[in-house]
Amino acid sequence: MGKLFSKENCEVFSNPLNLNNPIAVQVLGICSALAVTSQLEPAIVMGLSVTVITAFSNVIISLIRKTIPNRIRIIVQLVVVAALVTIVSQILKAFAYDVSVQLSVYVGLIITNCILMGRLEAFAMMNGPWESFLDGIGNGLGYALILVIVGFVRELLGFGTLLGFQIVPDFCYEHGYMNNGMMTMPAMSLIIVGCVIWAHRSINKEEK
Repeated sequence: MGKLFSKENCEVFSNPLNLNNPIAVQVLGICSALAVTSQLEPAIVMGLSVTVITAFSNVIISLIRKTIPNRIRIIVQLVVVAALVTIVSQILKAFAYDVSVQLSVYVGLIITNCILMGRLEAFAMMNGPWESFLDGIGNGLGYALILVIVGFVRELLGFGTLLGFQIVPDFCYEHGYMNNGMMTMPAMSLIIVGCVIWAHRSINKEEK
């Protein structure tokens, strides 16, 4: 048990949450971060979907890595990811159809997410299943964290709600408060992501 949660394994899990965040540091997965964060709910679902797919694809590739011919390893990785994405997409359509409609094609585009392919190639192909699972969970949650922050800001300021519940009280609107319509536009997500990256790098400058 101690080996499973050794210092090295804890760092594999925790580094992507902060010091090596896939969006804030590596600037990967930006497209979906801009596309699905107009509201908090689809941002959370997208983040969790990527987390599950990254974790299990890492484990599968780690288990079979020694049997994969080098010349077709990328194809095998894509097949594994595509199968998991299809499963997740069908589950979303069955149990969270409205969110699935909001996410539209972006669930399918998880297949081409740079974070997934990067972790498979750089980590899962060279490490054991447990370490690869922790790496997948860490990178997925690190990605989800940025999506949640951006989705939180955009929905609160753009709609006055969070998860569909009104947060800004009616008396604010009665006294002239107006939702910021620009927050609902894709361009604002880029600005917010830029601000998050700036803040993250400023805070963690000394640690790096």
